[in-house]
Amino acid sequence: MAKREEREMGMSLDGIIESMPLFAKELVAGGVAGGFAKTVVAPLERVKILLQTRKAEFHSAGLLGSFKKIAKTEGIMGFYRGNGASVARIVPYAALHYMAYEEYRRWIILGFPDIGRGPVLDLVAGSLAGGTAVLFTYPLDLVRTKLAYQVVGSPKLSVQGLVNTEQVYKGILDCFSKTYKEAGVRGLYRGVAPSLYGIFPAGLKFYFYEEMKIHAPEEYKNSIMVKLVCGSVAGLLGQTFTYPLDVVRRQMQVQRLLTSNSNELKGTFETLVMITQKQGWKQLFSGLSINYLKVVPSVAIGFTVYDIMKSCLRVPSRDEAVIEVVTNSKNSQASALHS
Repeated sequence: MAKREEREMGMSLDGIIESMPLFAKELVAGGVAGGFAKTVVAPLERVKILLQTRKAEFHSAGLLGSFKKIAKTEGIMGFYRGNGASVARIVPYAALHYMAYEEYRRWIILGFPDIGRGPVLDLVAGSLAGGTAVLFTYPLDLVRTKLAYQVVGSPKLSVQGLVNTEQVYKGILDCFSKTYKEAGVRGLYRGVAPSLYGIFPAGLKFYFYEEMKIHAPEEYKNSIMVKLVCGSVAGLLGQTFTYPLDVVRRQMQVQRLLTSNSNELKGTFETLVMITQKQGWKQLFSGLSINYLKVVPSVAIGFTVYDIMKSCLRVPSRDEAVIEVVTNSKNSQASALHS
């Protein structure tokens, strides 16, 4: 009886997978990959944000000192402060990023059949996908940063004078609401410009990952270890060029928490100059070592889980997917003519 139910459930699941359109499979695969990878590296992400934005309190402490400070003042859950907003952002972001990359890549190939399958194709598709994902999910990134920026301890620690327990935002919805009331939609996109400036070199990570997989020995192409290594290198190369913009974006996101005067809020270039003049050019790379520690497992796990999910959802290879889209398009046109 149990085996029969298992078979029926398996057949039902197979039917659901087969009926899913290609873009939906890619959305699911990307969302799962992004959420899983982001949760694994959440503690490193929290420390990185504090190093980027709270220089006086954390910059001198370094990596290990920052970990100890968070553990002492906020406990284990302190490492995951803002992670709910982070996962809420990264699931739709990664889903859109991966799916849009595949879709843009297919559209470019179909629209320009003679275009080569080289770095230009992956750079353009990856950059357009990054811009699409950023514009749809940026407010969640801003909320995640504001929540992670807060250092909140227990009443006991507050009495001892170890930490300020004043909490500006009580959660994701409260942060959304207060940010919107303060500055409207524009406030929810505070700091989006540096993100958009950084999407072009970031698009290279897709090329690096696919290119390295191509050069891997045939017998190891499907090895999880090979995918992890390829993803690690791709993440490092993709992030290196954009890190100063990430620091600028973080500081722009928390500027309203640092000043009550909206006239003091600065744009991208002004913030970049301000950081360089007042905090030194080294601040533009503050937390970079942690970012490398975070990016290696994050991108590696993301790409690997994405490939595994595509396999489970029976997503065809990129070339097969292009052929499938062309075939479906021709069948649709033929049906329309006959009707």
